[in-house]
Amino acid sequence: MFLRFSSPGPGAVCAGISAAWDTTRNSRSIVKQNTTLVFCHFMIGIVGDRNSAAEYDDDMRRAKTLGIDAFALNIGTDSYTDAQLNYAYESAANNGMKVFISFDFNWYHDTSDAAAVGQKIAQYGSKPAQLRVDGKVFASSFAGDQLNVPAMRSAAGVSVFWAPNIHPEYGTSFANVDGALNWIAWDNDGNNKAPKPGANVTVAQGDSRYVQALAGKPYIAPVSPWFFTHFGPEVSYSKNWVFPGDLLWYHRWNEILALKPRFIEIITWNDYGESHYIGPLKSRHYDDGNSKWTNDMPHAGWLDMSKPYIAAFKAGALDVTPYITEDELVYWYRPTLRDINCDATDTTMADANNGSGNYFKGKPDGWQTMSDSVFVVSLLKTAGQVTVSSGGNTQTFNAPAGAAAWTARMGVGQQKFALQRNGGTVMSATSLKDVSNVCPCGLYNFNAYVGTLTCSGSGEADPLDADGLYSLTIGLKVSTCQAKPTLGSPLPGSCNGAAAPTATSRVSSLSTSAPATRTTVSSTSIRTSAPATTSLACGRTITASSQIFPTNCLQPGDVWQGPAGQGKPDKCDGAAPCTP
Repeated sequence: MFLRFSSPGPGAVCAGISAAWDTTRNSRSIVKQNTTLVFCHFMIGIVGDRNSAAEYDDDMRRAKTLGIDAFALNIGTDSYTDAQLNYAYESAANNGMKVFISFDFNWYHDTSDAAAVGQKIAQYGSKPAQLRVDGKVFASSFAGDQLNVPAMRSAAGVSVFWAPNIHPEYGTSFANVDGALNWIAWDNDGNNKAPKPGANVTVAQGDSRYVQALAGKPYIAPVSPWFFTHFGPEVSYSKNWVFPGDLLWYHRWNEILALKPRFIEIITWNDYGESHYIGPLKSRHYDDGNSKWTNDMPHAGWLDMSKPYIAAFKAGALDVTPYITEDELVYWYRPTLRDINCDATDTTMADANNGSGNYFKGKPDGWQTMSDSVFVVSLLKTAGQVTVSSGGNTQTFNAPAGAAAWTARMGVGQQKFALQRNGGTVMSATSLKDVSNVCPCGLYNFNAYVGTLTCSGSGEADPLDADGLYSLTIGLKVSTCQAKPTLGSPLPGSCNGAAAPTATSRVSSLSTSAPATRTTVSSTSIRTSAPATTSLACGRTITASSQIFPTNCLQPGDVWQGPAGQGKPDKCDGAAPCTP
């Protein structure tokens, strides 16, 4: 299912831990029995360009801030694997994180490599950052149903908590494992593709199969926001399909709170090739060809959204509301409508190796399961109104306190978001990414752009670096696409009448109730009141109407310096000009 750089293997997965352990650098971590854990799957196969432990520090710190307790380090048999594992283990120890190895059986052979797997576990099992569960060295896998587990344990020479990604539908015995990971975090047709009429296996049904097969042993439940891959004949691992995403990230977190598994694993931190990354684009990595659909497509909003849910999961709560610490809107959408026609320029219209059965020409297999919508999750301390303007479509929803999800019809043009209370705008801004009617780089791009609107900080730019952009133009049929980021840095927006971050996918440190019924009201009725005044000192400089969306009115002290030819916004409720 997954390939690596010469190779991309499965994407990085994150899982969380509510553990009682010593995080001193040189101490071993022993997680007490029945504590809950959150892991995140991290692809070692695409980070062979890292040269020190320090280059893992940012990933470790961001994950720890979220409440993720350990990275599952997905490895194959690349020449740089041991160097990168040593860096990762050292960085984890330096930052109070834990890690463990996840063996990728696209590269290891489950019928013959039991000794090699055991020896690798022994090689790293005594390191300070190694995760131990129930007094055992924790290890996992992607696939590996036929591994000789007793032979692996014998070669390891230490007690191993073996929790692999084996499959009950294959008839695999669960007798010799300590737990198991379910990788399939997306509704599917039962054959590793998007659901078809009459063939829909939900993620919840997958949960049930694993829980039954494990018969009381710990279950690692998957959590993932998206899946889209679009490798054409320019690489040897051509594949082109989607699983339905839409509001999956929101609904799955609420399922997790109800399911209460011992472990969860977020899929993934950095599998850019399959578009389910929640980590930053600027996290250093090689470009395996994914930059064609990941450039300018940050996902850090999903990172933001996971923090209160992880806290709720660790507390054993059913409702995320008490764990929301600030008002936040997290939103996502695709860069084009799904019916766009890119056949003349898309790289996958050419023949390619399809030995895997995963290659489809043109639009990705399963594209019909994706909705032409803008998705918004409101995380609110108190109730308010959420306004979404997508192109020419504007909808306002009555949002309760807590977490709720909203779907607005997607339109070509700017994407604007606002939160109002009591007739006033709390925060508002315009996304850095428009929805376009032009095929990006000539391609079908079903990846998601994800952003966050909050009043707590301005965030930071999240560009791919030179290594991450290396393969962008290879195989393209258009000459208008360059291997460089184009979004730029966040611009000021409006937040309680003061300068604040625009709606953006911020990468800074991260700061349910049942879904509410959507209610559409007229956005023209939402205006901001301000006391009348005669003259005052100049305050904000307003350079774009997006800074005062949705009211489109200046406040006392605002100075308008918009583009030439653009009409001056209205003054609100008698607001007087300022004195320069």
